[in-house]
Amino acid sequence: MLRVDNLTVCYGQMQALRGVSMEVSQGEMVALIGGNGAGKTTLLNTISGLIPPAGGSLSWEGRPLNGLAPDMICREGIVQVPEGRKLFPAMTVEENLIMGAYLPTVRKQSQESLRKVYDIFPRLADRRHQLAGSMSGGEQQMAALGRALMARPRLLMLDEPSLGLSPKAAAEIFATIRVLNKEGLSVLLVSQEVLETLAITAHGYVLENGVVAMRGPSSELREDPKVKKSYLGL
Repeated sequence: MLRVDNLTVCYGQMQALRGVSMEVSQGEMVALIGGNGAGKTTLLNTISGLIPPAGGSLSWEGRPLNGLAPDMICREGIVQVPEGRKLFPAMTVEENLIMGAYLPTVRKQSQESLRKVYDIFPRLADRRHQLAGSMSGGEQQMAALGRALMARPRLLMLDEPSLGLSPKAAAEIFATIRVLNKEGLSVLLVSQEVLETLAITAHGYVLENGVVAMRGPSSELREDPKVKKSYLGL
């Protein structure tokens, strides 16, 4: 589905990504791990069309993504859940969810999509008229994930979905992501919860200073001595 080839991204004179290559296949869940400043969010934002690449190529099912506007990339079915959730705090939960169905291609199915989101997250149904900014962090992350699902994604990219959450709330989010993947949704998961992320993904990439330092089956990365020392504290 998604292919990234020799991608380079610059902020002025600084290279944030250098020669990054990776793939996400249909129905696969892929981990992207690395420390702060490694380039993980930059990679997601570039795939989403928010940052233009300085070199390399992006393709989706064999079609080039380079140069497409973010809304066109979203129309292709690539949807990002940003780090920090980025909800509209003064709008209700339901208003935030409906914002996810702004594209004409999914707007006509918004009520059906809304019912599905409420089936996945019953707590959001209970709080549909509550201001999003007044909910707990875990509930806000549910709303951010639900908003992305309203766009009917084929590839869901999640940037630190457990950031700032309690262990219980984080476990609920990871469990939901796993269910969505088992139902056929392709997922690119960025998380510093390395052990949990590698436990639920099939393949993984390790970014260090804008370069893919390691790649392979997640089960092998979990047992790699360098990953254990650098990211698991073992």
